[in-house]
Amino acid sequence: MDMTLIIAIATMGGLGFIFAGALAYADKKLRVEENPKIAEINEILPNANCGACGLAGCYDFATNVVDGKAKVNGCPVGGQEVADEIARILGLESAKSIKLVARVLCQGGNAEAVFKENVHYEGPVKCSVQTVVAGGSKMCLYGCLGGGECVDACQFGAIFMNENGLPVVVEELCTGCGKCAEVCPRGIIEIHPEDRELFVFCKNHDDPKRSKEVCKVACFGCGICARKSDGSIEIKEFLPEINYEKLDISKIPIDKCKPGAIRLVHPEKAAALFKENNIEVKVS
Repeated sequence: MDMTLIIAIATMGGLGFIFAGALAYADKKLRVEENPKIAEINEILPNANCGACGLAGCYDFATNVVDGKAKVNGCPVGGQEVADEIARILGLESAKSIKLVARVLCQGGNAEAVFKENVHYEGPVKCSVQTVVAGGSKMCLYGCLGGGECVDACQFGAIFMNENGLPVVVEELCTGCGKCAEVCPRGIIEIHPEDRELFVFCKNHDDPKRSKEVCKVACFGCGICARKSDGSIEIKEFLPEINYEKLDISKIPIDKCKPGAIRLVHPEKAAALFKENNIEVKVS
């Protein structure tokens, strides 16, 4: 055999041996052992990877909760059961998991909204496209476009479009992940704690005259709710803004709101609760 070839083979073999040894040494010295609790927590998570916890996905949440950078009740999809399990694995005291749900804060459907005259929109129905191309077919520039993009974004089947062209949230299925709110170009969907009852179901910031012209149920900023609220409601750009930390629902004249823009999500449920706590308030 040619000596040059023998030298080349020996050299390559020697280098291979040296590199293999170096890699083995580096693997031993630089290896980072993963905390087994990460895999254990990841196993009990819903693995929806929806990002509702504010992190990249379930595994990322598991890593952060083990490192103490995320709360044990930080997974809204898993709820109280998952929070309790995480606390058990980490040897911590469990924390109450607050269920979050999506709220559709617009009542201007096909029957209530005023449509543009002599305008018939033909094209992609996605809300994000409508708002850029033509601003939708309704006169209101703040209300629901009716394209149902929020329905497509919900991986839990918790939203559907009703016959009036408005999205409806199925609370029992909603996980509060926020995907529907993210895709809504008009910002009419918000994520709130399940027990939060009072909302302004309107996003219109037009002046009173204009708001009445574009929608039958639009808030026209009369301010009666704010005047009776002891500072928990302020009118900003013709629209009430609620400070929930100060709010006392019993002081809000819900029955005085002519368009019904400010109201309770579950009037009957709230009425029973008020009665139980001896609170007098009209919830119609």
